[in-house]
Amino acid sequence: MQSLTVEQYARLQQLARRYQHRCAASIKRHPARNPRLGVDLLCFQPLPEPHAGDELLGALITPISLALCVVSATPVAVRDDMPRRWLALPGGEYPLVPLALGEDDGLWHCPLLDDVSDLASLHEANRLAQHMVERVLSEA
Repeated sequence: MQSLTVEQYARLQQLARRYQHRCAASIKRHPARNPRLGVDLLCFQPLPEPHAGDELLGALITPISLALCVVSATPVAVRDDMPRRWLALPGGEYPLVPLALGEDDGLWHCPLLDDVSDLASLHEANRLAQHMVERVLSEA
């Protein structure tokens, strides 16, 4: 995986905080919530060719799910009512849905695992996220 810049890491942290703020109530009420996990954006790297641009690909881990995630390297307005976007990667095609995180920012995500209640730690979630990103970037 390619290393990100300090600015890119700061951006991912900001997006994770915005996600946490927007979704805190629904996460807290979810019956399968894993209290050992928080919201984090993990294992990000620049989107591979032919998608090269200013977007990053990685994993969104929350106390209730694991998702493939695409974010812009700089803030870009995303609306919840935008149409689904398809991302073709070596591991398959993934339908990305938009999630607005304020008026001027957001992310695109494709839920891959909707129950993370059995993960014992953030370290285990990180390993799972790393495996997931490697898998979607590899030939099936």
